[in-house]
Amino acid sequence: MKDDEFIHDFPMSIINIVNTSSALGEKMSKEKLVRKILRSLPKKFDMKVTTIEESQDINNMKMDELIGSLQTFELAISDRTKKKNKSIAFIYNTSEEDVYVMWILMKVFQMQFCFLEDNLIRF
Repeated sequence: MKDDEFIHDFPMSIINIVNTSSALGEKMSKEKLVRKILRSLPKKFDMKVTTIEESQDINNMKMDELIGSLQTFELAISDRTKKKNKSIAFIYNTSEEDVYVMWILMKVFQMQFCFLEDNLIRF
């Protein structure tokens, strides 16, 4: 599987490979097929492959279960990357004029705060 491919396209490629190898006289067991699928996945699936290998019995796993699990993982990854891309960036230019304007605004706010503070203490 290539890095730019999606899991939902992947089963058709596998079925074609299995049919071709069967036509050439080599029958693949389900276990061998599952192992070949896990080996052919790109690096972004490394965490999921490790989890599947450690937590499930690959000898009895069906290809549909494996593909479903990988599709769920791929959707979760794409959701996380979409959320990460929704960020706000602020651009800040530090010209002398901007610094001077910010200094004036800060002084004005300080004066207003002192005025409010003096008036609130009197009550």
